[in-house]
Amino acid sequence: MPSSSSSSSSSSSISIVSKCSVFPYQPSSLNSVKLKLSVSDLPMLSCHYIQKGVLLSSPPYSLADFVSFLKLSLSATLSHFPPLAGRFSTDADGYVYILCNDAGVEFIEAKAKHLTLHALLSPLDLPVYFKDFFYFDRTISYSGHSNPLLAVQVTELADGVFVGCTVNHAVTDGTSFWHFFNTFAEICKGTKKISNSPDFSRNTVFNSPVPLKFPEGGPVVTFNGDEPLRERIFHFTRESILKLKLRANVNNQVTGRKPVNGFYDAGKILGKQGNDSWKTVDGNNGTNNEGNITSVLENLIKTNVPSRTAEISSFQSLCAHLWRSVTRARKLDESKTTTFRMAVNCRHRLNPRMDPYYFGNAIQSIPTVAPVGELLSNDLRWCADLLHKNVVTHDDATVRRGIADWESQPRLFPLGNSDGASITMGSSPRFPMYDNDFGWGRPIAVRSGKANKFDGKISAFPGREGNGSVDLEIVLSPETMAGLERDPDFMQYVSTPV
Repeated sequence: MPSSSSSSSSSSSISIVSKCSVFPYQPSSLNSVKLKLSVSDLPMLSCHYIQKGVLLSSPPYSLADFVSFLKLSLSATLSHFPPLAGRFSTDADGYVYILCNDAGVEFIEAKAKHLTLHALLSPLDLPVYFKDFFYFDRTISYSGHSNPLLAVQVTELADGVFVGCTVNHAVTDGTSFWHFFNTFAEICKGTKKISNSPDFSRNTVFNSPVPLKFPEGGPVVTFNGDEPLRERIFHFTRESILKLKLRANVNNQVTGRKPVNGFYDAGKILGKQGNDSWKTVDGNNGTNNEGNITSVLENLIKTNVPSRTAEISSFQSLCAHLWRSVTRARKLDESKTTTFRMAVNCRHRLNPRMDPYYFGNAIQSIPTVAPVGELLSNDLRWCADLLHKNVVTHDDATVRRGIADWESQPRLFPLGNSDGASITMGSSPRFPMYDNDFGWGRPIAVRSGKANKFDGKISAFPGREGNGSVDLEIVLSPETMAGLERDPDFMQYVSTPV
């Protein structure tokens, strides 16, 4: 249950109304258990806490009632997720554990009533206000030895509210984070029995006997958090992504070139701008609505890709398009090597599979590298195929090799872009971000804070309209962002969010 205190402290955009600690409604079922951090958890101790939140319209009752509901719901949710109410402890042998000791989490109530939903959503670049909607800004996960592992902040706006969750990254990956967030909203909405219970077992291949040694005073972040950056969300509809997927898959067969509707090249199908050729493809003189166009695209892909294993996915096609476009905007030397790094969920890649609701980090990073000259001189298919092969071959044996490699040289995860030629893709459009209905409808938008942001950091969110649409939260240097915005090949696929 919560214990509270009031505060009148303020920042440039918000005022803090109160802070309190919230404790599990019931004593932890894991009270006598220490959960050891795994090979996938430990590298995250030098990363910032995860900061993600949802923008909602105003609740249909007073904010005071909503805050009260949130506190009670958070307390109930913590009873299902006791590790989040705990603290870290390192033993004499250097092993780091989560003590499920019901030490509590932070809850913050704030006001920013001068800000409207329109003011937050209309600018091209993400407003700096969002960074004030989260607690524990710039806090690294190692500090969970003394700091709470979770903080929830609710900020009242002129015509809405923002609910921001800040969670220690060594405790959760994206899958676990959104599982908690969804359950929190579900309980606030009034459910008596949660949909999916978390699995806290530690009998997985990620449970290692090898400790990670830390420098005196603990680790530090591996990137410059003060470099000038621009941050913008680019929206891609299902139709746009299917056009990219068609470009990535047509003529991708190893067995040779195969004609599609009489053409040997996807560019001929799509036309120079991806629009005019629909007159040729479906014979309707360009009068298709979006549903018809997507159906045509889906059918072309289905009938011209030999198997599911050979098919380059929609997201891989979008990532390849982004990689080429950002690399082109950076104007790098052709001999330089560029890297596209993406995190993959290993729960379903292992044999036997892990529980899909395993609570913790169960991710590995897949780097794909290419010389800049080759990446830009070849087409989208070539680039997408590189990414595709890396993802589909990341199987049980690959996961286990990655664990063995880490055990031979234990290390923290090196976030950042030290060579100026890297892209790091985080989050996933598969995460159920818009399922966070607190009782009066789906979120208007999903946004993140300032945590773990550097040149080349990309976060993928589902589009609000669903149906396979994707929002890419792109963080770049001002010069690179301007180049990306001037790139017609990139911008022709970008749409205004619904």
